[in-house]
Amino acid sequence: MESLIEKYQRRIAFTQTDFVRSIMYEINWQARLIGIKGARGVGKTTLLLQYIKMNFGRIPEKALYVSLDNIWFSKNSLSELADKFVKQGGTHLFLDEVHKYPEWSVELKNIYDDYPELSIVFTGSSLLEILNARADLSRRAIVYTLQGLSFREYLNLTNQTNFKTYTLHDILENHLEISQHIVKQIRPLQFFAQYLKGGYYPFFLEQAALYFQRLEEVVNMILEIELPQLKHLNLTYLPKIKQLLYIIAVSAPFTPNISKLSERIGINRETLLSYLWYLNQAQLIANIYRDSKGITRLQKPDKLFLENTNLMFALSSDTMNTGNMRETFFVNQLKYQHRVEIAEQADFFIDNRYTIEIGGKAKGRRQIKNLENTFIAADDLEFGFDNKIPLWLFGFLY
Repeated sequence: MESLIEKYQRRIAFTQTDFVRSIMYEINWQARLIGIKGARGVGKTTLLLQYIKMNFGRIPEKALYVSLDNIWFSKNSLSELADKFVKQGGTHLFLDEVHKYPEWSVELKNIYDDYPELSIVFTGSSLLEILNARADLSRRAIVYTLQGLSFREYLNLTNQTNFKTYTLHDILENHLEISQHIVKQIRPLQFFAQYLKGGYYPFFLEQAALYFQRLEEVVNMILEIELPQLKHLNLTYLPKIKQLLYIIAVSAPFTPNISKLSERIGINRETLLSYLWYLNQAQLIANIYRDSKGITRLQKPDKLFLENTNLMFALSSDTMNTGNMRETFFVNQLKYQHRVEIAEQADFFIDNRYTIEIGGKAKGRRQIKNLENTFIAADDLEFGFDNKIPLWLFGFLY
């Protein structure tokens, strides 16, 4: 256990707290069992270390951070660690990468029940099953999802600004006033293209020249390790799955014909639909439906997008479709906190209330002129007018 403590203290010493993700202040840290899910590279580990440094700096012995892929666990159990930690006066245990530990859910349940004085925070893959794990933790754990940086967070991180979030209602009703406030401090369009290309994953700060190489490694780790381990993806299908991701990346907003697609990449229909569901859970793609109520694993998505625009550049930088990129950004920023569906006469229907069309600054109202609560999210605009809103402003929702 001493080796784990030494590594923990070393990591804390090198953790910076100049910039902290907004979710830090949304999590109910008083809960006894907290789960944080998210794709590789979005910053789960940094979030834990920052919280510890900010809250246990003067009493470091009360907290312990460990990654469950540490070799220490090849000969020791998580239960043994928790027992020793509590007996030494520890009160807060932070467990990273729980999906890499066999029977993690059973041991967490037992630790939670056996040590009522201990608070536990754990992180894991976005594919992590809390409800359907062998030990159902859904009644005990509060689970949050961390996604990549919003455009607002990217600006705050790279320009030392301190922009706040706005609700969707605020943006739709007061977009001109909000845009004017932001533009007084910074020119958003100066940074928007770079965010779309390489600003979603916080590791862009570490050796920017290697960003896309590292992003490809993230994709490969999800496909080659996490999906086979957690969803039993057949490794022989990996080339087909990579081909599917490329097709989604290079297409105009992609409306899938499942029969033709399954024939094209050589996977039967049911398997293909299952894999689309898992890729969505893995935060590699976004499956969007006309009606998202009660969707099942075998329901055909009405449109497919990559999860974020950075993945588009990593997988298909030479054949980028501008319309696809705009819609991918919009879906990515909205789906975190809102219900996003395909609209009948426009691009998207949000929260069963707002109809939104995506386009360039010259986009007109023809498709939506007879509809209520309709808006245009327009690219290449610094300020909007009437119901036309700058696309970049939807990056201030979280």
